[in-house]
Amino acid sequence: MDNTEITIHDIAEILGINSSTVSRALNNSSRVAQKTKDKILKKATELGYQRNHLASNLRKRKTFTIGVIVPRISRHFFSSAIAGIEETAFKAGYNVIICQSLESLEREKSIIDTLLANRVDGVLISISMETKNYDHLKGLKQRKIPFVFFDRHCDIAENSKVVIDDFNAAFTAVEHLIEKNSTNIAHFSGPQNLEIYKNRFKGYKAALEKHKIPFREELVVSSSLMEKDGAQNVQKILALPYKIDGLFCANDVVAIGAIQYLRKIKIRVPEDIAIVGFSNETISSVIEPALTTINQSGMQIGEAATNLLLAKISNENKKQIHETIIVKTNLIERKSTLR
Repeated sequence: MDNTEITIHDIAEILGINSSTVSRALNNSSRVAQKTKDKILKKATELGYQRNHLASNLRKRKTFTIGVIVPRISRHFFSSAIAGIEETAFKAGYNVIICQSLESLEREKSIIDTLLANRVDGVLISISMETKNYDHLKGLKQRKIPFVFFDRHCDIAENSKVVIDDFNAAFTAVEHLIEKNSTNIAHFSGPQNLEIYKNRFKGYKAALEKHKIPFREELVVSSSLMEKDGAQNVQKILALPYKIDGLFCANDVVAIGAIQYLRKIKIRVPEDIAIVGFSNETISSVIEPALTTINQSGMQIGEAATNLLLAKISNENKKQIHETIIVKTNLIERKSTLR
């Protein structure tokens, strides 16, 4: 007999015991004598019996699985968030399905359909740069599938999220540049449909205003914040009639692209242009010059988001939890601003 086909009925037939007794024994029921349990467990092991956890979980109307959607697993922030998510979920007895949207709205929609088809108990999501329509997320609500945003979120009613204070983190970054005597500070921003980049832009403007530095719209360049965008954006700001002496980037990747291009054209960092990034990617400490950046703990955000989601899952049919958790950040000063 093929091991994969062994059922409780096969064990019951071989031992001459009722199949309901076998089922109780395998579930360690106190209604079955220990001697009988030992006999059944021994035979189940001999036959290579494996419990069908999926069928068992579906009968309980739970799969003990959560879905995780991130823009790019390759980014250090998201990989460290996933580490926090997996560790926290594992301790709670949950499996994790990890998916990446690759910054595509259509792919994000397709992933949610797949996760729903796999009957996940909840979803953790950091939305793509293209996500401006939220119908697929409202669909999760309608199906009563709990979900929690982490890092990137959108402004839909009654949502739960684990985020940082992007406004104050950006304010700190720009004020640091001002303290290093930068007065013409450019900003490489992300898409303004995303709350995190909108708030980082607001923090940039507020720091300029506090220090009575005029805001110039042309010094703000939006892009998808890839490394190649760093070089292209630098070319745009250097063509302007200002002597740019500071640059605040909405992520480290675009900042690194900018540093590499500036080095190529013999503009010195930080002597000519001081640069601050955001997220503390692993490469930021080893690039030359090492990048000053805002540190946000992906691990901590992942842990907090998972705990919040698990609380929502275990709160079925009761008043739903809608909560915002804000995780602290700090500025790491390195050579790119060391004047």
